[in-house]
Amino acid sequence: MMNRTVRHRIRLPELDFSRESESDVYFVLDHEDGRAEHIRFHDYDRIYSLPGLYEQIFYERLKCDSPRFLALRMKEVLAAAGDDLNRQRVLDFGAGNGIMGQELARYGVSRLVGADISQAAMDALWRDRPGVYDAYFVGDLSRHDEALMKSLGGWDFNCLTTIAALGYDDIPVAAFHRAFNLIADGGWIAFNIKETFLGESDSSGLAVFIKRLVSGEFMQLYHLERYRHRISIEGNPLYYCAVIGRKLAPMPDSP
Repeated sequence: MMNRTVRHRIRLPELDFSRESESDVYFVLDHEDGRAEHIRFHDYDRIYSLPGLYEQIFYERLKCDSPRFLALRMKEVLAAAGDDLNRQRVLDFGAGNGIMGQELARYGVSRLVGADISQAAMDALWRDRPGVYDAYFVGDLSRHDEALMKSLGGWDFNCLTTIAALGYDDIPVAAFHRAFNLIADGGWIAFNIKETFLGESDSSGLAVFIKRLVSGEFMQLYHLERYRHRISIEGNPLYYCAVIGRKLAPMPDSP
């Protein structure tokens, strides 16, 4: 498991630029040789390359709680519906270095497969959390890769999780669309998304897709909850919505 003794010297800027552009938010990593490295929050490959840095900035300093929160809510929602997490064959999509997988593994899911576009994420997973997943795939589902889709399809998934990876171009709509359609009809879907994406005024491609998804034709909504995802660099709460439902039918391409 991850070496918890690794500590990094991190500084946060005084202003929270996420109000202007989420992709511009950064922190400063002070190196032992005196260099001060500015690292954007979304420069995941660089963050993953340093053991413990992702956990230290997002989970210790910024108090991210989404993996724990979503896994617990899934357990509760499935139990209320007469199901159980230990029956689920889970595709953890946008799995990163495996924090959500680690939370799901606590509940003894039947199968757990991770997928991410980043090779650095998989490298960090094998370094920090070996053995959490039954398999892990690196690929871009926004492009139709027959070999990748066949490999994923062979797991007969009945549950999809996508945590802290939707929005801000982390996962393209087309990739999430294909991941959703990999899940068996009747399977569980759980994801979180910044609350603004569900607002009536948001007409972005992702917002339109999510609203179409939860409209009731393709997914039956079981649970929708606003909660504190993490704090900003100024210490203000950042709210997301947890969405848990059951897939009713494959979602076709937009007309």
